[in-house]
Amino acid sequence: MANRRDFLKMGAGLTASSLVASAANLPRANAGTAAGSRPNIIFILADDMGFSDIGCFGSEIETPHLDQLAARGVRFNQFYTNPRCCPARASILTGLYPHQAHMGNMTADHKRYPFEAYDGILAQNTVTVAEALKSAGYNTAAVGKWHLATEDEEGRRSWPLQRGFDKFWGMIAGASVYYESPHLMSGNDRLPPPPKDQYLTDIWAQHAVQFVEELSKEKKPFFLYTAFNAPHWPIQAPEESVQKYAKRYAEGWDSIRAARHKKQLDSDLLPAKWALTPRDARVPAWEVAEDKEWEMRRMAVYAAMIDRLDQGIGRILDAVEKAGQTENTLIIFMSDNGGNAEELGRGPRPSTDPCQLGMNCAGNIPGVMPGSEQTFQSIGIPWGNVATVPFRLYKHYAHEGGISIPFIASWPAHIRPSHAPVSGAGHSTDLMPTFLEVAGASYPTRVATGPVPPLEGQSLTPLFAGRSRTRKPIFWEHEGNKAVRDGKWKLVSRFPDQWELFDMDADRTELHNLAAANPERTKAMTAEWNEWAKRVGVETWPMPQTPPRERTGELGVPPYLKKYQHTESGEAAAKQQ
Repeated sequence: MANRRDFLKMGAGLTASSLVASAANLPRANAGTAAGSRPNIIFILADDMGFSDIGCFGSEIETPHLDQLAARGVRFNQFYTNPRCCPARASILTGLYPHQAHMGNMTADHKRYPFEAYDGILAQNTVTVAEALKSAGYNTAAVGKWHLATEDEEGRRSWPLQRGFDKFWGMIAGASVYYESPHLMSGNDRLPPPPKDQYLTDIWAQHAVQFVEELSKEKKPFFLYTAFNAPHWPIQAPEESVQKYAKRYAEGWDSIRAARHKKQLDSDLLPAKWALTPRDARVPAWEVAEDKEWEMRRMAVYAAMIDRLDQGIGRILDAVEKAGQTENTLIIFMSDNGGNAEELGRGPRPSTDPCQLGMNCAGNIPGVMPGSEQTFQSIGIPWGNVATVPFRLYKHYAHEGGISIPFIASWPAHIRPSHAPVSGAGHSTDLMPTFLEVAGASYPTRVATGPVPPLEGQSLTPLFAGRSRTRKPIFWEHEGNKAVRDGKWKLVSRFPDQWELFDMDADRTELHNLAAANPERTKAMTAEWNEWAKRVGVETWPMPQTPPRERTGELGVPPYLKKYQHTESGEAAAKQQ
């Protein structure tokens, strides 16, 4: 890694003057903040959290600390990410599209595809935020989920300590049980599972707090990357937190969806012209749904996970305050991708799967109440459809539900609080140039392994300052699901469907397809997407090596929902989907 650091240092100092120029355009620092001082940066990432899952984005779940963070900063209502864990994290940490970082699919696909863009281990010819900030004099630390390399020795080359972080306490894996996790690591060293009564979200928060306390004592600014794995399945939470929401969801998903949308409108987060999408075609009306106690319990556990996540974030914010670092600390919170409607099915599982280790779980089985360490379930399609209010579809897809996320930025010294949301479009690739700019850090053109791809994003600082910004086109592709957003227009396709065209100013919930009425625009944007896809290494989906279960793009129906598919309400919903 010495060679990598040497190459990173080659460009040091490149952006110091641009930082000064940009800082002049930001709001004036509050009294007591040293003029021109570089901020600490704390980036907090949730996992599989939908657009509407926290209070200030429409939720009924209690998230007072995130709401407070938004109240002292800004909310973005058009911030985009990539539609799945690994691709999203690759863009966040490199400022590149996932294919450029060799993360076109997942770490689990390593060695499956004979294409660099789908290697599944973060590319060596990329520069991470931590590497760039470290070269500019920052201390760096990471907590929580990594999911940018395999857990074996081959993947070690892109573990956190090998990619610019001084300290790491977390897991390389992409998912974990929340009790007695077998994936924990300190630095490069594996750890035994924690005690049975310790909850993983609390553990992540504890170590983030410790890093804040340690790093705040140093003379250098710091970058802390805290990647919680909540509320990613399995849905597990302490019972006292679950009981807080035990009866909250008795009114069902239709009522909750409507209430969240109303709250979004009442709080001016979204304009009324963006209508709520219809209920997912596979889900029955709540009135005719069976197994209501089980369904209520699933969402209560999920709500408890987010509640507990918010409590952990509150502990981090308290640590920053106690260290006297609040004024000049840029804190950003977001989710890695949109809400998750994945179903966990029954059937044979690998011997390493927790369900074979004494758990009372074989997937989403009505009557098997989730929440404890003995269950392994998800919220599935019905409640995933709540998480993404008001948008279409979910994680995996490039429709708004899969790529639109809650995004909050707070930096008291430079960002004035605003009730009105920032409506300019942003993307995960914008984070790297933003961090480089405010930190006075440079982005090198080469590292030891060769040339570095130029950054794809644009700094968010104009939006932080309340100014408008023209965002160049943003592109997506994951498992054949694809899109391009260019100004107010979005071209999108769920594999294997045809392209759809939407006017995002008038219809961001993607209810009125304008492709047939605008053939020339559709053709031009298709060509634009094709040119981008060729440039970054997108391959035609499915590839010959793609597993059968991933080849069709079918919107599957789990066993517990199949009985509703021929009901009158189900057929009506299907016509709207």
